[in-house]
Amino acid sequence: MKCEARGKRAYVKLAVSIGCPCGIGPEVSLAGALAMRKADKRVGIVLVGDVGAVRAAARTIGVDPACIAKVASVEAAWESSAIAVLEPVRGLKLTDRRPGNLSRAAGASQLAWIDAATDLVASGAADAIVTGPVSKDAIARSGGLGAKGFLGHTEHLAARLGAGEVTMAFHTGALTTSLVTTHLPLALVPLAIRPAPVARAVYWTAWLLDRLQPVGARGVLAVASLNPHAGENGLLGDEEKRFIVPGIAIARRRIEASNLAIEVVGPVPAESAFRIAAAGGFAGVVAMYHDQATIPMKLLGFGEAVNVSLGLPIVRTSVDHGTAYDRAGKGTASAGGMLEAMKLAARLVRGPQT
Repeated sequence: MKCEARGKRAYVKLAVSIGCPCGIGPEVSLAGALAMRKADKRVGIVLVGDVGAVRAAARTIGVDPACIAKVASVEAAWESSAIAVLEPVRGLKLTDRRPGNLSRAAGASQLAWIDAATDLVASGAADAIVTGPVSKDAIARSGGLGAKGFLGHTEHLAARLGAGEVTMAFHTGALTTSLVTTHLPLALVPLAIRPAPVARAVYWTAWLLDRLQPVGARGVLAVASLNPHAGENGLLGDEEKRFIVPGIAIARRRIEASNLAIEVVGPVPAESAFRIAAAGGFAGVVAMYHDQATIPMKLLGFGEAVNVSLGLPIVRTSVDHGTAYDRAGKGTASAGGMLEAMKLAARLVRGPQT
């Protein structure tokens, strides 16, 4: 595959951390960058990672390695006609980035790449960060700077950027959904459903929907119930009345104060909320717990869903899949999720369109 020239000016600049170098991250990051260049020449991309890993990925997916250029600065990336790679830390040895074989060096490097890409956006040198799939375990055990206790991108970026509230959301053309609680045992979920986290998730999901809809549109956001049939007026649980309804009221006031063109309804029985949303009746759904959101999302948008971290002071999107070590180095991984993450990041940077 030959290099595809991009536009002379990058109106939106994306910093892409390539994920674990031993997984499919380098492959999908490179393939996604090439596809994005064809899809929108007004987007500039810099891959933040290991040049050797990206060049190896190029050979794996049939791309001329001459398309890859190591750059000394991010400014040079926006001027490069090649796919630019910024290497913020010392390059990895071949033995440390072998496909399917994790190493401590690979764990430490992937976190360093996340931090470097994040800092580019926080400083204004880039407009958004798109993250490739990482190994949480490899990072946490790597001994790298800031690696101890690493739980994932969302928590790490929130701490690094000093974000007071963050909401995990997922987006595809078929469905947008977010979570009030994330990785909690199901037994602990009812204890975590309180007005403040409900209000936080509702507000930031409204922000996302407002950003995605055309200027002048007014979308409807549904808030799912926790209990079957929204509690049946307390017969099947009272969390809706005690916590979700007050949380919605707080969020509505905040939404109005921010002039977001989003109407909030609920609590709506979850089964109905997602069915109506899938049919186009709701612009999005706020879910109360992990599987309540991810099961419909994986049914409707598996492989194309984009993970969005809402509430950060920067735009961050990510693929919604893992490192796939069993497929690394084989050239069979789809870059569709990475391309969608890049497209959504650019869309969020640009804001509502007429």
